[in-house]
Amino acid sequence: MDKFFKISERGSNVRTEIIAGLTTFFAMAYIVVTNPNQIVSFNHLAPDADPAFQQIWNAVYVASILAAIIGTLLMALYAKMPFAQACGMGLNSFFFVSFILPEIISGGDVIKGYHAGLVIILVSGIVFLLFSVTGLRVKVAKALPDCLKKAIPAGIGLFIAFLGFQNVGIIQTNQYTLVQFVDIHGALKAGAFFADVEGVKAFMPAILAFLGLLVIAILEKHNVKGGVLISIAGISVLYYLLSGTTPTFDMSQIGQTFKDFGSIGITGVFQADAWKRAFTGSELGGIFSAIMLIVTFCLVDMFDTIGTLYGTASQANMLDKNGDPINVNQCMTSDSVATVAGAVCGTSTCTTFVESAAGVGAGGRTGLTSLVVAICFAVCLFLSPVASLVPTCATAPALIYVGVLMLQGLKNVNFDDMDQMLPVSIMLIGMPVSGSIGHAIGLGLISYTVVKVFSGKAKDVSVLTYVISLLFLIKFFAVV
Repeated sequence: MDKFFKISERGSNVRTEIIAGLTTFFAMAYIVVTNPNQIVSFNHLAPDADPAFQQIWNAVYVASILAAIIGTLLMALYAKMPFAQACGMGLNSFFFVSFILPEIISGGDVIKGYHAGLVIILVSGIVFLLFSVTGLRVKVAKALPDCLKKAIPAGIGLFIAFLGFQNVGIIQTNQYTLVQFVDIHGALKAGAFFADVEGVKAFMPAILAFLGLLVIAILEKHNVKGGVLISIAGISVLYYLLSGTTPTFDMSQIGQTFKDFGSIGITGVFQADAWKRAFTGSELGGIFSAIMLIVTFCLVDMFDTIGTLYGTASQANMLDKNGDPINVNQCMTSDSVATVAGAVCGTSTCTTFVESAAGVGAGGRTGLTSLVVAICFAVCLFLSPVASLVPTCATAPALIYVGVLMLQGLKNVNFDDMDQMLPVSIMLIGMPVSGSIGHAIGLGLISYTVVKVFSGKAKDVSVLTYVISLLFLIKFFAVV
């Protein structure tokens, strides 16, 4: 095992890799339930809703886990890197808006819309795969301007820290300022924190998450191994003790879940009608819309993956002499195959998960970390409640802490140079605000290209950077 995964060579050990794998899994376990919720839009699962939505949910639930297992196993055994894969957040919502919602609006068949969407995902996955095996995807990654490469880890750090804050309500929505800090004083004054269970559930997670963040920082300061996992375990116990809730297992729906997966999930892309609707269906917009959807899923997934790889590899000191992640081609191929496998199984685009940074922060350096994650996902396939046992307030501190650590990459950016300062700043702001790593990188590339051209340095921009910037412009203007 040590020789295969190069555990000693990368300065790690089996115990650390296992802890890192568990840390990554618990940080991203929310996707098991969240992905099917996003695909069908959770409010369509009401008792009086069309039963087709529940069928899709069941199919996507199983397909999402299978895709995560396949992609993460490839990362473990082929790429041998500590990165996990699952269905991308944002892309799953885009799937709903692009394929399910048009059928709802037109009064059509949502299952047929779901199947047409799987066809588009499959084609985009095949394009990803061709890019990977020909080396073009690696060239795209290496064509990124050096300043953006250096700043991507920091941008991802802001993104995942902001995600952690949102997940536990430390940051809340505000109709005037869009976001606001949790009003703990107001809750205490109103008596909501102590008066009822709902008050506890609403405000206690934010406090426990902040406590967990401090615990991680203190343990790491004292070089305690597994500090992140210790925090997750401790905060989980505190959550159940203080909230008075008891974790439960409901196994009654597992049989129906697999039945729906077999009847409408894995069969979707093999139906001729699905291909016809994907490229000619009036609800989806016809051939041009289909092509643009494929391009959109390609671009977003490609740059989400590139951004995550550069960010997490930088955090783990796993970059080559050129500043590129080691085994980057194998990582991207793994991502491509996972997307294809996910479409065949019945779910939206798979991508390398930014939460992998939590495991890297816990010391993960090899494919053994990914293997542990894959095993955990396999357990969830048959024991779906397992993933929900660990509350969000216990995993959010890991994301926030790693996000803070990743901000160190900004020290390598020259903010005195406008050519670097503007595109980097736009990208840094864009990641947490837009919720998309890929879109933020696109904005950074476009601004970098424009500033270079109008400052008389057009020759400093590579041809591939021009092409990618143009593709992003087309994506932003031609596709929602």
